[in-house]
Amino acid sequence: MTLFILLVCALTHTFAVSAGKVDATVQSTQGGSDSAATERNEPANWRKFEGVLSHQMQLTLAERFVKAGEAYFNADATQIVFQAIEHDAQGNPQSEYYSMYVAQLRDEGKGQSFGPDLRRYRLKHIRRVSPIGSANTCGWFHPTDPNKLIFASTVTAPAKQDTPGYQRGTRNYRWSFPPEMRVVELDLSVQDITAESLKPLVGNGKAYAAECSTSPDGRTLLYTSLESGDGDLYVMDMVSKKSTRLTALTGYDGGGFFSPDGKKIVWRADRNGDNLLQIYIADVVFDSTGAVSGIGQPLAVTNDGAVNWAPYFSPNGKVIVYASSRVGHDNYEILAVPVPSDRDAPLGQPRRVTYADGADLLPAISPDGKLLMWTSQRGPGRSSQLWLADMSQQDLLLGELVAPAAEKSPTSSATTPSATAPNNSATTPTAQPK
Repeated sequence: MTLFILLVCALTHTFAVSAGKVDATVQSTQGGSDSAATERNEPANWRKFEGVLSHQMQLTLAERFVKAGEAYFNADATQIVFQAIEHDAQGNPQSEYYSMYVAQLRDEGKGQSFGPDLRRYRLKHIRRVSPIGSANTCGWFHPTDPNKLIFASTVTAPAKQDTPGYQRGTRNYRWSFPPEMRVVELDLSVQDITAESLKPLVGNGKAYAAECSTSPDGRTLLYTSLESGDGDLYVMDMVSKKSTRLTALTGYDGGGFFSPDGKKIVWRADRNGDNLLQIYIADVVFDSTGAVSGIGQPLAVTNDGAVNWAPYFSPNGKVIVYASSRVGHDNYEILAVPVPSDRDAPLGQPRRVTYADGADLLPAISPDGKLLMWTSQRGPGRSSQLWLADMSQQDLLLGELVAPAAEKSPTSSATTPSATAPNNSATTPTAQPK
């Protein structure tokens, strides 16, 4: 199977290298030094080009985290959930797998004036909420119950396995899809987290189930499962506990999110079988009880020669932000594209949001539309860390139009699964860009 599964979750694994400490002070990590930027071949004036954003700042720091990524806000943006690997006492990675963390997001700039390089927001009371030794990804706050957290976990250490991947050009990307991965629910009021603290929602330990989120009312769990062998979107009604498969076409479908009004979903798919992911949306279909029973005909939001993934709706539902290789496969950037008004309208052209050298990925917008949080490698050492910036959702489509980058087609050997990939790896690739 030739799936380029750049999972929202899995790809975080790809671009993360070495990270930092959250509550420590940031000085040179803010990109404020032109000389340091020049040494990294990073545009010294990326702040100037990122006109849609302001007060860009690094949230997680390398003093604490080897790497961190894929973060999402809670309902009032006072907390975030993210995955990371910490340093141990000797400075080595504490684990080879991501742990799940929650933290308070403190705004320390109320009533004050902050320069572009100063940290207005800080993470406080950072807490690991997954069992030691387990592999974890895709955290999500329940939208109506502040004490419920949903994420994907192997619960215990996953079995060792060959890691499939994908190659494009000179880049070789790899990540794992452990069959033990399942979607779990955690009561955040529990103080000592153990395997018994995690309540299984979907997944039986025989096929990867992850990439989870919920509808705005919390009734519907949206996730990706490899039980079909191809990677498809599913929903589970939290009332009846019934699961329904939403996609059944050839090719991977994953990384889905509901629109703010709960009437659409957005996701990424390898619909063309070319290992290039495109962004799709579809109307949600409900039955007479209000449960999700399916989706309408999918509509492509992107259709180019790039890898497009990690889509996320703006709070007003008018824009989708996502990560893309459209600027170049060696430098993924965050783009914004309007949500199509109807099926017959021409595709909207993407606008560029980020400009710094190094991968910018996994965007998430705060519920009030005022903050953008994402995973970036723009800091010193190029480790994947969480970044935050002020923004206006009304301005997302004011950025520069992005023409497709000219990119050589990968050879046949570069677009097929690794020879060491297990046949039931449901996913494929050999890639580690994430």
